[in-house]
Amino acid sequence: MAFFALSRRQPLVLLSVTDLVSEYERLYDENRQLQQAVTSHAVIDQAVGVVVALGRTPPEEAWRALRDVSQRTNVKLRTVAEHILDYAQGGILPEPERIELGRAIARYRRCERTPASFTDGPSASAGGAADDGPEAAAPSGPRPGPARTAVRREPAATEPRR
Repeated sequence: MAFFALSRRQPLVLLSVTDLVSEYERLYDENRQLQQAVTSHAVIDQAVGVVVALGRTPPEEAWRALRDVSQRTNVKLRTVAEHILDYAQGGILPEPERIELGRAIARYRRCERTPASFTDGPSASAGGAADDGPEAAAPSGPRPGPARTAVRREPAATEPRR
């Protein structure tokens, strides 16, 4: 028995049952990969939000910091993101990732701020985490600046026509 399949590249193609089964498996795998990519993207976006909040950096810088941590520690980006989300909920961030995250945030800071260390609680500071130096420091917050207010401008008055 023969079946016809429609595609954008080849409008009408005659397929055997074997071809249909292999096409079904290919599409099933592609669908599964896309679902996993959407899930991974959500986890990574949440981790970017955590880095934005903890490191007080813009989202673009937080993304770069996550990418750097992944590349420099040889850990998949999704796994780094999961570790950061665990850390945000009170878990422990693995030391190599913690150190690299502090360094990456320090690298991508846009303006100079007072540093504060990433630590895993009191036990990490007792274990020498405070000796990591300024590379492991994360910014503590923006400097206070002048208040900015919106100024409403009235449209310029026009002279009446004569």
